[in-house]
Amino acid sequence: MLRWVITLLVLANAGFYAWTHGHLSALGFAPSEQREPERLQAQIQPETMHLLNAPEPQKPASEPAAEPPAPATTPAEAARAAPAGPTAPTTPPAPAVPTEPLLPPTSCWYAKGFTTAQIEPLEKRLLDLALPKGSWRIQEVRSGGRWVVYMGRYNDELMDKKKEELKELKVEFRTLNDPPLGPGLALGTFSTEAAAEQGLSNVARKGVRSARVAKDREETVTHTLRLSEITAEEREAVLRLGPEFLAGKSLQPCG
Repeated sequence: MLRWVITLLVLANAGFYAWTHGHLSALGFAPSEQREPERLQAQIQPETMHLLNAPEPQKPASEPAAEPPAPATTPAEAARAAPAGPTAPTTPPAPAVPTEPLLPPTSCWYAKGFTTAQIEPLEKRLLDLALPKGSWRIQEVRSGGRWVVYMGRYNDELMDKKKEELKELKVEFRTLNDPPLGPGLALGTFSTEAAAEQGLSNVARKGVRSARVAKDREETVTHTLRLSEITAEEREAVLRLGPEFLAGKSLQPCG
């Protein structure tokens, strides 16, 4: 049964092929030809179709009128018309800081031992030099009087004898060679007369009988010139005053 069905299908396909290709035209079984105008008329024309409730098409904007060509520019005009490129930000210069002028180096010098009679004319001459204020000053130095428990004056023979006696009494002493007290012996040195009187009492209790209180040095007043901040040029100006005003004193560096 299946074989007959397949055979019929093959025969049907062969007959359809022969019919469509015009092999059966002699038997009056030619297929009908469809001409191009008729086919085109039968086609649906999509451009004639309209959608219901469709929005109206927008009218195309009118094309802008063509601009006239720009006139040719010279290179110089193009350079002037070209926008300037961005410039780097410039940092304003820092304000100038005033600097103090360099001062010459200074040093410290002094001379001491001036008496009142010597220092007064020297001070006047220093004022005439117009040295900077505060660069020099004059200091007064007071040395108080000095007292000793004294024995003397002795010749050499008597000096040796008194020394032996003091050693036996275990009393300390020192030899005075310079006048007005020398040659003699000092059994103690004191800054006040009252202290010297007390020292005399102490040695008297030890057996000393010939001692007394004597003034070894009078109270003195001297002056010191101190040039604390002077330049080398100012120091030379002071030295040019000479021994007449410096009284033979030399300037020494401050220690």
